[in-house]
This record gives sequence, C-alpha cells and structure tokens, in this order.
Amino acid sequence: MMQLTPHLRILVAVEPADFRQGIDGLSRVCRQRLEADPMSGAVFVFRNRRGRALKILVYDGQGFWLCQKRLSAGRFRFWPTAEPGGRTRRLEAHELQVLLACGNPAAAKGAPPWRRVGGVFSVGLMTPGSPPV
Repeated sequence: MMQLTPHLRILVAVEPADFRQGIDGLSRVCRQRLEADPMSGAVFVFRNRRGRALKILVYDGQGFWLCQKRLSAGRFRFWPTAEPGGRTRRLEAHELQVLLACGNPAAAKGAPPWRRVGGVFSVGLMTPGSPPV
C-alpha cells in the first residue's frame, strides 16, 4: 500500500506517455525524457494521450510499484503544465489526491506542508518526585 504524505516528492510528466509501456519503459522515460532517477523514491505520475488513464511509478527500496487508474467515463480534464524549462510539474500530496479524483490540483487550496512554528519551546527533564511541567 502506498501512502501519500507531505514529504513525498511527486513529479507529474506533463506530456502524455505511451501506456503500452510497463515498469522498464516508464523507468526509461524518467531517465531520458524527465531527467530524473526512477529509483530515487519519487512518485512519477503519467497520463495517456486520450486523458482517460493515469499510471503511477514509484520505487520503494525493494522494487517498483506500478499503479494504474482508468476512468470508466470521462477524462482527466485538468492536467498540470510544465514548470519553466522542464518536462515535469511538482505536486504536493494533497494536489495528487485531487488529481486522482479528477479534480483541478491548481485549485486545491491546502495549507503549506512545512511552515515555521512561532514561539519558543523549552524541554525540561523530570526527576522523580518533581511535578509535571
């Protein structure tokens, strides 16, 4: 089971992929076209030409996972565009969840995954018999 967490690096290939390809073919696309290491632990998301299916490729340290979602009706209408000078778009975990539900990830307004917490925290050591802080 794959869990989408905020610390995941999620890369979406903005150009359609040939869905006749399996793990080896999509790994080659990652290396050659996307210029990324498929064994880096990043999650790679691909869409077919007609926009009716997605494939997700991820390496978990032991082997590759290849997941596919094919819509029974309709298409993935919203698809991320490339970042300047690239062929991929980086998404946050909540944006990928919206994309997988056929929504618009650009319209997903989530809290930033990492933010500075204000204030000063002190950690004290407790000794036997001392009251809790």
